[in-house]
Amino acid sequence: MSDWDLDLRDAEEKMDEAFAAAGDVVLGVLDGTTDPEERVRSVDYGNTLVLSIAGDLNELAAPFARDVKDMGGELMHFRGFLVVTPPGVSIDTDRLSDSGHGGDESAEADDGDER
Repeated sequence: MSDWDLDLRDAEEKMDEAFAAAGDVVLGVLDGTTDPEERVRSVDYGNTLVLSIAGDLNELAAPFARDVKDMGGELMHFRGFLVVTPPGVSIDTDRLSDSGHGGDESAEADDGDER
């Protein structure tokens, strides 16, 4: 046998942990305390993030927005929240224009920039 020190039980536990939350809606706070890579991984696993914005959206989203967009995900600022979806999950804003608000409350974030 080789000299490899491979612990498959640990690898299986990490895989179970990673995929257990796949496809969930994850609520959180966007305040700069969470590692941006953790956010990217969560979206990559298929989760939708709904993050309460606690600070400057541009600064707080910039570290992960481009990675999410590059993988095919979407980011949308809506009423104090940043909604981040994985590839294949679109954000339907059609009903916003019917609400009488004209969609003023929403803007897409790209690289942390509001539009």
